[in-house]
Amino acid sequence: MSAGKAKHTAKASKELKKAAKSVPKTSPIKLSGKRYDEELSRLQVELIKLQEWVKLEGLKVAVLFEGRDGAGKGGTIKRITEHTNPRVVRIEALGKPNERERTEWYFQRYVARLPAAGEMVLFDRSWYNRAGVERVMGFCSEDEYWEFLREAPQFENMLMRSGIRLIKYWFSVSAEEQENRFQARHKDPTKHWKLSPMDLKARTMWNEYSAAKDVMFEHTDVDESPWWVVPSDHKKSARLNCIAHLLSQFDYKDVIPKAPPLGKRPKPDDLNRPPMDAQRIVPILFEK
Repeated sequence: MSAGKAKHTAKASKELKKAAKSVPKTSPIKLSGKRYDEELSRLQVELIKLQEWVKLEGLKVAVLFEGRDGAGKGGTIKRITEHTNPRVVRIEALGKPNERERTEWYFQRYVARLPAAGEMVLFDRSWYNRAGVERVMGFCSEDEYWEFLREAPQFENMLMRSGIRLIKYWFSVSAEEQENRFQARHKDPTKHWKLSPMDLKARTMWNEYSAAKDVMFEHTDVDESPWWVVPSDHKKSARLNCIAHLLSQFDYKDVIPKAPPLGKRPKPDDLNRPPMDAQRIVPILFEK
């Protein structure tokens, strides 16, 4: 890093620390299991209100979830979408590009998955793969990497000028807690699929990923499309904090339609139906 660049970075860091001190401090709520369930239920009702507001107003919302393996992105996304309408709030989790996609403009396959009016798209990892895993694992060239860092803020400005609300979250987990989660995955047969060869290799490259994240923030944490960092060593508080912050980004109103009256249900007509034992019944292994 040049002397001028280092001086600029130090100045920016000093300004950020000064700004952070000016933010009023609040006392976080201590979470018990019961309090977590209550707060999550309350926030999930608010997410339904936001969903209906996005739909009514024809908003276009894109939310990016980034962070290390095991940082808690997936768990937060699951809680956000647990009760929402998948036609309004959908998840995009792209796999590795195919042969054709490798020859496209890098952002091209993400453009096709951006929200239309009345939609909120949650990207479980996004175009920032290039600044993270592709950079660290050598899946892109030096030229491709630096071109991405130049293009990303411009691409995001284009999205926002087109009317898309863009929100970016980085889930920050410590090395010790990440290792605890890897060990838990290793012991739990329902989570073995999360231990991909890429994840196992990333586990040994903490410093490389740290450096890549720092450079990414230096180039893409801008006022127009800032990164919001979610401390995620405690999964439950991270989920609530992220959801609460997401809701705070919108001046939404409660436009949930009232449930229509069910009316009186007519009695079924008498029909001569075939016996149940004439059908293929799933074996009753459990019963009330």
